[in-house]
Amino acid sequence: MGDRGCIGILAGSGPLPAQVAAAAIAKGRKVFVIGFRDFADRALLEPYPHEIIRLAAAGDILGALKRNNCRELVLIGPVRRPAWRDLRPDAEGARILARLGRAIFSGDDGLLGAVVRVLGEEGFHVRGAHEFLEHATGRSGTLGRVLPDAQAKQDIARGVEVLKVMAALDIGQGCVVQNGLVLAVEALEGTDAMLGRCGRLMQAGSGGVLVKMPKTGQDVRADMPTIGPETLENAARNGLRGVAFQPGVTLMTDPAGCVKLADRYGLFLYGLTPEDLKEK
Repeated sequence: MGDRGCIGILAGSGPLPAQVAAAAIAKGRKVFVIGFRDFADRALLEPYPHEIIRLAAAGDILGALKRNNCRELVLIGPVRRPAWRDLRPDAEGARILARLGRAIFSGDDGLLGAVVRVLGEEGFHVRGAHEFLEHATGRSGTLGRVLPDAQAKQDIARGVEVLKVMAALDIGQGCVVQNGLVLAVEALEGTDAMLGRCGRLMQAGSGGVLVKMPKTGQDVRADMPTIGPETLENAARNGLRGVAFQPGVTLMTDPAGCVKLADRYGLFLYGLTPEDLKEK
């Protein structure tokens, strides 16, 4: 088969970078992790060959990847978009920022897509985390004991419609709908902060529904929707009745834990079907 080289993992926050490393090793691959300073969880990365490097030190990052014979890259784990005045790029970082050009000022999807393009031009093949975490991308239909009722199904359909419109504006990957009313859409604040807002906005009657799915045409190698146990905790705390997501392109940080919490709180956890995603 030959030497396929080492998989470089560019690690933001949360548990997923370490999960990708473990899954790649289980497939017989070598890994090297670059944890972004102020974002990556050092304790979780400790079992794997790694370095902690600040985000804008592109020269150090590229040098470490090349020293470790990394030909393939995985970008995984959220990184809060920095204020550009705080980046302090090194010379290589300044060169890459110049190549990103106007994408720096676009939405997350435009910026991350440009990052993937530049990494490709640097000789790396960018792969999606879902290629290694197949078990963590869910499936269509109800995952736990609770099924969405007719009203929830209508709210899910409304959420899918809203997210498809939002995709054209590169805004976010989630929204909350209650009885046909859009309570919140996700922007830079992220899902958990959005759910916190919903607790104060919830109307009388049955609770709202969180819908998560990638933007239409989005390059999921750069940014996949993610849900985890904290998503279910926050959904329950803020009066929601369930979570719907697009399987295959949504990562669950702890699939079994998500199902367990959904059952404990009486929430549905539902993978959108092809019929749910069909244009109405």
